[in-house]
Amino acid sequence: MLFLLSICVKIKYVKQEKKSANGVILHNDFKINGCSDTEKESVCGSDGEEIWHADFIQQMGVNTLPDFADALRFPGFYESSIAAQEACKQNLAVCIKAYKSPPEEMDPPETSIYPKNDVQLGVENSLVCHVTGFFPPPVNISWTKNNVVVTEGESLSRYRPRNDGTFHIFSSVDIVPEERDIYSCTVNHRALQGQAQTKIWVHQHYKTTAVSPRLGPAVFCGAGFTLALLGAATGIFFFIKAAATRNTDTAEKEKHFMQWTYQ
Repeated sequence: MLFLLSICVKIKYVKQEKKSANGVILHNDFKINGCSDTEKESVCGSDGEEIWHADFIQQMGVNTLPDFADALRFPGFYESSIAAQEACKQNLAVCIKAYKSPPEEMDPPETSIYPKNDVQLGVENSLVCHVTGFFPPPVNISWTKNNVVVTEGESLSRYRPRNDGTFHIFSSVDIVPEERDIYSCTVNHRALQGQAQTKIWVHQHYKTTAVSPRLGPAVFCGAGFTLALLGAATGIFFFIKAAATRNTDTAEKEKHFMQWTYQ
């Protein structure tokens, strides 16, 4: 399934009371239209931030700017997005035929998970799952709490472009954290070839780890083993440092031994 993307970027000059050295401030405006056999995307924004997108399911345009005294309107944007989608599908068919169905270029995602606000027990909060660096859309994101699938309070942003041509997206879920709660965010993308990425957030330790929940015990054991190795390495380091004051040749031999050990 190929994904065709068209990006139109223009530079807009805006004069303000506090001027820069040359008297103007540069802003990058963008409009994105993308399509595939299953996906539709039409987004407008400025300086990397979305200001409007087309909701093709609800058949309407969505203004994503904060509320101002005089709200901005985007008349005709949704209608033009529908027309752009038709053109995108036609261009996609032409490209597939002209290039004889080329293999699809794919970039796998990178995933991170973090709380929106400082965590307090029993206080409402949100967990954010940031998925970035992937191409093409879509990605599938799912949440669990204590190994139970969570859908209530879940939200998903639009696909947002990065400067390198890949995309990123945010998913969040509302939580009321309690001691030892375990949440996970699982991401599926075609470039992962069936090996889903899972990030785990554990309230007790305020940490995350990119493993499947069933591998959790092994990870904690591995972490303990790693700490033991670090302790041993620290002891060797101080032993070598002390030996250096007594015998330079001996210290040099120990140094070579350390280099060989960590290669």
